[in-house]
Amino acid sequence: MPRRKALTTASSDGIWIETFLDMMSAERGAAANTLSAYRRDLTDFSASCTRGGTDMKHASRETIRDYLAELSAAALKASSQARKLSALRRFYGFLYTEGLRKDDPSGAIESPRLQRPLPKILSANEALRLIEAARALKPEKGDNNPERLRLVCIVEMLYSCGLRITELVALPLASVRKAERFLHIRGKGGRERLAPLGGEARAALDAYLLIRSEFLPAGDIKGAGSRYLFPSRGEGGHLTRRRCHQLLKELAVSAGIDPERLSPHVLRHAFATHLVEGGADLRSVQTMLGHADIATTQIYTHVAQSRLKKTMEASHPLARSGGKTVKR
Repeated sequence: MPRRKALTTASSDGIWIETFLDMMSAERGAAANTLSAYRRDLTDFSASCTRGGTDMKHASRETIRDYLAELSAAALKASSQARKLSALRRFYGFLYTEGLRKDDPSGAIESPRLQRPLPKILSANEALRLIEAARALKPEKGDNNPERLRLVCIVEMLYSCGLRITELVALPLASVRKAERFLHIRGKGGRERLAPLGGEARAALDAYLLIRSEFLPAGDIKGAGSRYLFPSRGEGGHLTRRRCHQLLKELAVSAGIDPERLSPHVLRHAFATHLVEGGADLRSVQTMLGHADIATTQIYTHVAQSRLKKTMEASHPLARSGGKTVKR
């Protein structure tokens, strides 16, 4: 393909992509991270179209199948392939609805088969060790050490409230109301929910609020310029996801836990799994997690069953003996 034509194709694809993203933002309320993921996936497909001598608007079903074959040949995980196909379905559904195409080339294409892995979680004992390690952080700096109080609050809120990391770091200060035992959360797709705030988490939050000003930008002593619960002097104005990941990895080492097993999302999984193991009904857990579909929440029943099976195999005498009768 001549270079001029290739540039023109890429340019027209870019216009359609941005038009689609504008719609997703304005009409669907898609989050910034979701829009970024769509942009990456659609731009990747656009490059594949250009290599094949076409553009996204005129791509056929075979164009999409060839693209998925490319991804498979590159050993891309089935989950990543499915995500990219989902982005294409959204995109072509938009073109079809707007009358920009007379058909949807992605409609009859099957998604790659996924073997959904069980989420990584911590045991209840490990979660408590993590909290204790946070409370023991830098004792030489005293009980009111700002870093310690903030970290205890973060761990308590992730484990006791089941928050997503994006929800936590960007949580407005206004979402935390004095003496209330829940948080006002705006989650994925703009859906609002109330997240429970247990006694220990409420105490950790109250203690942190007393020293929150230590993390405010210089000159903002009263916090008038920061609307976030976890402010930062960085460009975004609040604690970043990356920094939160780093703090938890460091804390895991202090707690004697493999840092590869710990992330903010692992604490969310632990929150849900321990609720299910404790007898909470799925509808209640779904509401607390902010899941749109209860099918997403049902994974935690499988996690609980898997853990129960492992416990039985490790503890029951018949299981340990391979089913043979044990002499008594």
